[in-house]
Amino acid sequence: MKAVIQRVKRASVKVNGELISQISEGLLILLGIGKNDEEEDIKILADKIVDLRIFSDENGKMNLNINDINGSALVVSQFTLFADCRRGKRPDFTNAADKERALDYYKKFVEYLKSKIGDVKEGVFQAYMEVELINDGPVTIILDTEELKKPRRRKE
Repeated sequence: MKAVIQRVKRASVKVNGELISQISEGLLILLGIGKNDEEEDIKILADKIVDLRIFSDENGKMNLNINDINGSALVVSQFTLFADCRRGKRPDFTNAADKERALDYYKKFVEYLKSKIGDVKEGVFQAYMEVELINDGPVTIILDTEELKKPRRRKE
């Protein structure tokens, strides 16, 4: 699984010009599910997102997580995070999960996240969406469960 996490002052999703979801301060999570992802990736990624200390404390230091600020999360499915652009000019999406598996994992991710964060909204799976946001900072972080599962190398 891959996620692009953006710290936002606000974010919203529209489909066909109709407002579907919106949040105020919190995280916009663009979520991509790969064909090799496993159910354990859901918990690994969601737990990492919830625990990230990327919100500023009273001294302006990034010391607070989303729950510390009573923030919201907006989750938007984004299979294009699995684009392979190494050859040619058109991205190859064969590393993205098929739509049935992706929908299943997307729903499980959202439900698990709801158990960890008080306010979780979502986009519309497999819809053409207009996503608007006011990025706060900007703070944008890319997470990949393949990388998160690797042991960290110790500094020599």
